[in-house]
This record gives sequence, structure tokens and C-alpha cells, in this order.
Amino acid sequence: MTPRVLITPEAEAIVEKLRAQHGPLIFHQSGGCCDGSQPMCFAADDFKIGNIDICMGEVAGCKFYMAADQFEYWKHTQLTLDITKGRGSSFSLEIPLGLRFMIRSRIFTEAELQELAQQETTF
Repeated sequence: MTPRVLITPEAEAIVEKLRAQHGPLIFHQSGGCCDGSQPMCFAADDFKIGNIDICMGEVAGCKFYMAADQFEYWKHTQLTLDITKGRGSSFSLEIPLGLRFMIRSRIFTEAELQELAQQETTF
């Protein structure tokens, strides 16, 4: 199956560091609040998933969510969670480390889109 979301080894190393400090984690793709549209990492118990949020997949053992209306804009792309130096202005757990998560994306091929459409019946 073609995953909707991936993670770089560098980002995964930061996730492991944050998990050791904060316990189970989740990601939510921000829809424009705070630092624009960026992935935000939270302790699993510190963020309430809404009934409009969908799970895009899992990276490094963490579920990755996005609002359904935002998914409509991103559904044709595969997201890769990455990390970069610099402080964002969000509430994401990596910010005190002088780092911020970011998304890289690529457009799915027609074959991948067909495969995903056959497998996804909950969106």
C-alpha cells in the first residue's frame, strides 16, 4: 500500500527524543493557525482529536491527523514529515529544541491514486 505520510530518518530521531520525554505522541497538520500550515507534535493526551479530523497514517509510531476539509486540498499528495533548524511559533513539542517539523510533498501518480481510492472508504 502506498502510504499517505512518511518520515525522514532525521525527523524520526527527534520523534524518539520527544517520546522519551513526553510519552506517546500524535501529529496534527495545522491548517494555518500560529505558524501557517505546519505539522505539530503533541503528547497524545494533550490534543483532542475532533470529529472532523482524519488519520492520514502513522509515522514513527505516531498517528498523523488532518482536518477533513484540509485533506480535500492535500489528498493528491504524499506528505513527508521532516525537521529543520529554527524556531517556529507554534505549540509543537520540538520548538524548545530550536527545531521545527515541516512537510515536504509530492503528487501521487495516477496508479497510486487509484490504489488509494480502492483502499480508502472512510474519507
